[in-house]
Amino acid sequence: MSAHAVTNLSRRERWRTRVSESLFLTILDRLFRNSQGVVGLLGLGILVVLTVGAGVITWHEPNAQDAASRFLSPSLEHPFGTDHLRRDLFARTLFGLRTSLGVALLAVTGGATVGICVGFVTGYAGRWADALAMRVIDAMLAFPNLLSALAVITILGPSARNVAIAIAIYNIPVFARLSRAQMLSEKHRDYVQASRSIGAGPVRLIFRHIAMNAMPPLLTQVALSMAVAVILEASLSFLGLGQQPPAPSLGTLISGSRSYLREAWWLAVFPGAFLALLLLSLNLLADAVNEAMSPWVRRKA
Repeated sequence: MSAHAVTNLSRRERWRTRVSESLFLTILDRLFRNSQGVVGLLGLGILVVLTVGAGVITWHEPNAQDAASRFLSPSLEHPFGTDHLRRDLFARTLFGLRTSLGVALLAVTGGATVGICVGFVTGYAGRWADALAMRVIDAMLAFPNLLSALAVITILGPSARNVAIAIAIYNIPVFARLSRAQMLSEKHRDYVQASRSIGAGPVRLIFRHIAMNAMPPLLTQVALSMAVAVILEASLSFLGLGQQPPAPSLGTLISGSRSYLREAWWLAVFPGAFLALLLLSLNLLADAVNEAMSPWVRRKA
């Protein structure tokens, strides 16, 4: 065996050793070995690149109007055609995708952060604090997600920022219940007792020791919540309660195409295709993350 082959073999062995010793690397390795995870990451990566580079990729302003470009079908100059106000649909779709992704990311990040902190702290504290917090959480879960979002937006007013706030409020009880369940299953384990015996305080125990072992199901929920947040944002924008014209979002683009479907089919097809690809990528990624973090779950046929 050549020295080069021996070197490559030793590198693989070192990598396998690192993977077996690190929970994060183990999950990452399983994720990249899963075809659903690869497809989900690839699709989401392409959409993120298009979103970040929308200002460079498109050569038309999303709100700019051309006097001679009303209802132009897809072409090299306008890849997705133009709308009834002579605006380039390709630019508006990419900038609308940026809005939808941004709202979903902010909403899930904010809701997950608050919900996880509430669930961890109340689950660790127990007694009256836990009982009081869970009754509030139960009351929040009693309302359907879309109805709750409509109530918040009615109070705050329609805008992309308020949609993000409404979706974040909906996500708080979901993450609070899940993180509390994880805390209750972890806080009496031996490693927690050992850390407490050497002087670790509650904050260190919760966020340094227990959180590391309780995170896998929460990360799976983050991926699932992103897909739900995208649907909610698109639904609220479709109803005219999200991003306000002339700024685009995928929901407003699909909503605005309803009156022109017979004469301009592309107005609904391209934004709808981007929304479908985004949801498909997020759902595939969520399934792959769940399987990577729960290896005992069998792959569905």
